[in-house]
Amino acid sequence: MSKKLMQYFNRQPRLGVISTSGKDGKVDCAIYGSPRMIDENTVLVAMAKGRTFANLQDNPHAVYTIIEPGPVEPGPAIMDWKGLRVYLKMKECATSGPHLVEYKRRVAEMVSRQAADMVSVVATFAITEVRPLVDFGQGWERSI
Repeated sequence: MSKKLMQYFNRQPRLGVISTSGKDGKVDCAIYGSPRMIDENTVLVAMAKGRTFANLQDNPHAVYTIIEPGPVEPGPAIMDWKGLRVYLKMKECATSGPHLVEYKRRVAEMVSRQAADMVSVVATFAITEVRPLVDFGQGWERSI
């Protein structure tokens, strides 16, 4: 991947949507602000033990979609919006142990104890593909 992707991915404030699917084919999507690229090929995601985590137990593939509106004036046009679809594959997850404890400690210091208490899982993903938000054959670099 690239440093440009890492800078864009980690920019704050930003939210995105994680989409997953279980073994039964049912799709779930959820808003997440926690995903962070920790190097040019790896994303770390903190989560609760909800639908996203349950789906990832059956199917390790996910997509994180980042969407930013275009200029407000003269009015947002869909082609002016920016964003990416980052395809992921879960490599591992920690539901206990030192990795989770350390992550929760850092969240408590940087955000709040309440935010840290909501984290039950820290999952590590490999980036498998990056695509533009709207794909007309352009490279993802042009869409951020």
